Amino acid sequence: MFQDIGIPGLILILIVALIVFGPNKLPEIGRALGKGVREFKDSMRSITEDDHDPKK
Repeated sequence: MFQDIGIPGLILILIVALIVFGPNKLPEIGRALGKGVREFKDSMRSITEDDHDPKK
């Protein structure tokens, strides 16, 4: 799905986000998105580690 976007599509998405949210809000949105992705990856890692735990 996302492999068809390409560089022009990403630039268009960035321009639309800049217009909608403004230049002052974009860093906050990026930090929040990064934090959410990091928490999701950590929770998925802990779930997979629980599946491989020999104590259970």
